[in-house]
Amino acid sequence: MSVSLSVDRFEGDDDAIAVVVTDEGQSFNIPRSLLPEATEAGEVLQLTFKRDAQATAKLKKEAHSIQEELAERDPGGDVTL
Repeated sequence: MSVSLSVDRFEGDDDAIAVVVTDEGQSFNIPRSLLPEATEAGEVLQLTFKRDAQATAKLKKEAHSIQEELAERDPGGDVTL
């Protein structure tokens, strides 16, 4: 999936935040460091979203491992404050 974004303006310290607008008029902020070098206000960018099945599987495996480790150390029962 690809989305067209127009760069409306830059804000913040050292113009570090780009305010971008979708074709539907929705605006949101993106760190300028994520944009192509020398991007200027008024330019149109393409943002592409792509699912990464391999990275997702790795993240799920790591999360499951942490949950198992925590469960081993959890004595169960109510927490006393």
